[in-house]
Amino acid sequence: MSTASLPVSLNPQQIEEFGRELDAIRDEVLDSRGERDRKYILGLIRFQRSLALGGRLVIYAALFFLPAWGHALASWTGALGLLGLGTLMLGIAKILENMEIAHNVLHAQWDWMKDSSVHSSTWEWDNMSPSDRWMHSHNVVHHTWTNVMEKDLDVGYGILRVTTLQPWKWKYLPQPIYAFLLMMLFEEGVAMHEQALMDWLEGRKKFSEIKPLMGHVMRKIGRQVLKDYIMWPLAALLVALPLSMYVPMSPWLVFGLVAGANAIANVIRNIWAFAIIFCGHFPAGVHTFTPEQVEGETRAHWYLRQLLGSANIGGGKIFHILSGNLSHQIEHHLFPDMCSNRYPEVAPRVQALCVRYGLPYNTGSMTRQFGTTVWKILRLSLPGGSDMIKA
Repeated sequence: MSTASLPVSLNPQQIEEFGRELDAIRDEVLDSRGERDRKYILGLIRFQRSLALGGRLVIYAALFFLPAWGHALASWTGALGLLGLGTLMLGIAKILENMEIAHNVLHAQWDWMKDSSVHSSTWEWDNMSPSDRWMHSHNVVHHTWTNVMEKDLDVGYGILRVTTLQPWKWKYLPQPIYAFLLMMLFEEGVAMHEQALMDWLEGRKKFSEIKPLMGHVMRKIGRQVLKDYIMWPLAALLVALPLSMYVPMSPWLVFGLVAGANAIANVIRNIWAFAIIFCGHFPAGVHTFTPEQVEGETRAHWYLRQLLGSANIGGGKIFHILSGNLSHQIEHHLFPDMCSNRYPEVAPRVQALCVRYGLPYNTGSMTRQFGTTVWKILRLSLPGGSDMIKA
């Protein structure tokens, strides 16, 4: 791997030693996994499921405060207030499931427990993307080729220009709109984030070649739509139907309110996931690479590329958990199979190692990382630009 164009001044021997020191950190942490880690993930799963159920019950309870009931507490203010609370609870539960639980379970971070209920081979997450397809595109492709042009489809997700290594084309001019839509529909975007689909759209494959794979994806999308927008609202409608004979309340209004609450909860999760993931991959100071730069790459060079192609976000304990500890994106890219609850204790050691080797360690506030990411998307929608956009 050539380091001539990168902000490093290490010789090959120093790079290999840097890699050995990171290996030692990884091995030490993996060897120390035990009961406290098990309690952490199992406790978090119980909390997340309780929060999701509680959110849905509060949404249902809000329906009994609609003005049609006529009791002293019945009003749109009370009903919408409770509906908002339940929706927020459900949205946070979805964030926890996708970010700190499912994302990390699917990275095999908890396979060492040999618990079939918390295992990468059995977990199906609350997302439109099938777990097995996401594990291929994310674990296998993205984490192997992080930020390598023509190999990592996550560089711009196939629709955005996020580096000057991507030649400017007219299709990038409206990319601020693409980015906004991707943020709002991030779950759907993840489901459609398939190299095979890109190959068909760009004429490299026939639809018949990708039909089985896309059928698999569409079936998962169908199950998610059925769960969030049919089954849960239908349960409320079936209760409201007989009650409507005594209370002047439309069952279809009830159905629509529950479906709408579920949709908003999904959007809450989408916006948060988009912001955290983009802040870890695209803010100022994050590097992209050419295929030529990674030829003959050793494990130590891979570590160096993961470091240079990632960024961390500062925050407190709750923030880190809600981010799936992807606020420690550098550590996650270095050690994707390490239990996520260990990233906060590993991060200072990695940062100290970077200081000792004279390597950049990209960390900053959410405001700085998201602000420079947004500016990059805006600036690179036009010709020219620089990957080293300043905060």
